[in-house]
Amino acid sequence: MAEKNKKAWGGRFREPLAKTAEAFSSSVAYDSRLFKQDIVGSIAYARALVKAKVLSAAEAKKIIRALEEIMRGMQAGRIALKAEFEDVHMNIESLLIAKIGETGKKLHAGRSRNDQVVTDVRMYAKYEVTEIVRLIKKLQTVFIDLAEKHIKVIMPGYTHLQRAQPVLLSHHLMAYYEMFARDKEKFLAAGCEADVMTLGSGALAGAGFDIDREALAKELGFSKISKNSLDAVSDRDFIVSFAAAASLLMTHISRFSEELIIWSTYEFNFVEISDRYTTGSSIMPQKKNPDIAELCRGKTGRVFGNLTRLLTILKGLPLAYNRDLQEDKEALFDTVDTVKSVLAIYSEMLAATKFNAEVMTAAARKGYLTATDVAYYLVGRGIPFREAHAIVGKIVAYCEESNMQIEYLSLNQLKQFSDVFTYDVTRVLSAESSIANRDIPGGTAASRVKEAIKRARKDLLHDKA
Repeated sequence: MAEKNKKAWGGRFREPLAKTAEAFSSSVAYDSRLFKQDIVGSIAYARALVKAKVLSAAEAKKIIRALEEIMRGMQAGRIALKAEFEDVHMNIESLLIAKIGETGKKLHAGRSRNDQVVTDVRMYAKYEVTEIVRLIKKLQTVFIDLAEKHIKVIMPGYTHLQRAQPVLLSHHLMAYYEMFARDKEKFLAAGCEADVMTLGSGALAGAGFDIDREALAKELGFSKISKNSLDAVSDRDFIVSFAAAASLLMTHISRFSEELIIWSTYEFNFVEISDRYTTGSSIMPQKKNPDIAELCRGKTGRVFGNLTRLLTILKGLPLAYNRDLQEDKEALFDTVDTVKSVLAIYSEMLAATKFNAEVMTAAARKGYLTATDVAYYLVGRGIPFREAHAIVGKIVAYCEESNMQIEYLSLNQLKQFSDVFTYDVTRVLSAESSIANRDIPGGTAASRVKEAIKRARKDLLHDKA
């Protein structure tokens, strides 16, 4: 006689699942982190079954008390999950039945793991969005603090990694504040996508009992319920949105990491990253390597990979649930863990980074960074911009041949290129004047950067996210 199949779904099977298949398909190793969401969801569902007249009040009370005991045991580490029960959901159900017997078997009425798991994951994603947004805000605060501290430090602004025009270091730092503000909005949008309760959808066609889904959603902290049971159990778009938001966040982290890495080289010497966030070489005693910044840059590819992984899982799935969807959780969990660890260490590292103001300012005085200002000066004297551009191009070529900077040219030297130059041209030749002339909303003038910092602090203070 064939061995009895002990699985919850084993009634129609003549043979037990092969041990190799059991090990291959088990998700307990990673979905165990959903135990809180699963138990909270089960407690709320027990109450919903009372309203639907599937459970008596006494049965629900017994189930809820047992689930709360299981929760405390798992939180304290006294209860370990077993791979033989496939996933966290079946583990908790088996623990419940072991505690209270037949009554525990009633809890799953009208519910499928299909709607159960996605409800758990949505609850998890909502919580992690709030945690990541909190960490983003902390990093934004570091950028604001640094911008305020270095409000008047001048540095070269770059395009194509070539010196372009003078900007304030504070303006450069606040550019990243804006990037992270967009990231924050994208995570909040992903949280809104996750804020849909799917419990009551059953396996795919809807629960077979009169479940008050609106009340259940309210108890579980969801603002709305899913509108289509087929879509509900197979929808993972909210995880993709989460991973996409994470990918853009990591892109921004990686971009600033690249700048820190370049700026910390001997050639640039714009910054000095604290010893606490750098490492040495096992062979070269003089080395001080920006390893934390490099790791943050490198982990960007890991998050990108998770997004690609999720899209690839979903792209060929027919409705409704397919076991492929089990693979969504590792991608989500790894993304969460990576992003949170990067944000936390980045705030620490950046706050401890020293910016070499004198070196930055000296660099901004080389490379003809005020050439555009001279062209604008000529435009203001009636010369068409394209002609002014050509004139200043010749001035730059002259400076290169003479090994001079534009701001040190005399009026007589400038008049060799155009008669419209007068003594007042000296007002536009320096890096300071160039920056002061960008006194428009969003510009690099100190007054505008101060406005941006003030607005940013106000936004963070009143941000209820």
